[in-house]
Amino acid sequence: MPAHSAGLLMCRLVNDEIQYFLIHPGGPYYTRKNEGVWSIPKGLPEENEKETDLLVTAQREFFEETGIAPSGTFYDLGTSKTKAGKIIHAWSFLGSWNEHDGIKSNTFELEWPPRSGRKIQVPEADRGAWVTYHDACKLINVNQVCFLDRAKQHHAPMK
Repeated sequence: MPAHSAGLLMCRLVNDEIQYFLIHPGGPYYTRKNEGVWSIPKGLPEENEKETDLLVTAQREFFEETGIAPSGTFYDLGTSKTKAGKIIHAWSFLGSWNEHDGIKSNTFELEWPPRSGRKIQVPEADRGAWVTYHDACKLINVNQVCFLDRAKQHHAPMK
């Protein structure tokens, strides 16, 4: 049975253009990587969260990885499957965040360098950014581009 994760894509409108809030993964492996590694804040359900509670998982993970409490109306963006077979469930919402405030991400323990026995604390996400559709398509993991397209349908202003 494939693993499932759940996440939120926060959006905003600036001058009638939709912008997306994405996060960059923390840790030494991603320090010099940029294009194709950004993501929506997402994660795995905890043991007490059933597959029917994936929106709850997405909201919890968004807060844990950004320090931003998501609120408002959440629009179902469906699913996407990663190369490894994990199924990502996503929702979008309109929200606000001031880039000057930064993000406050939880951390995890990582052995670094690999097989060294040395453990370090690493943030799940080291930064967040508002990006346009064009830039988001370059930055986000290719398996999540579909969420940008689906969110655009919900949030783009009518012309």
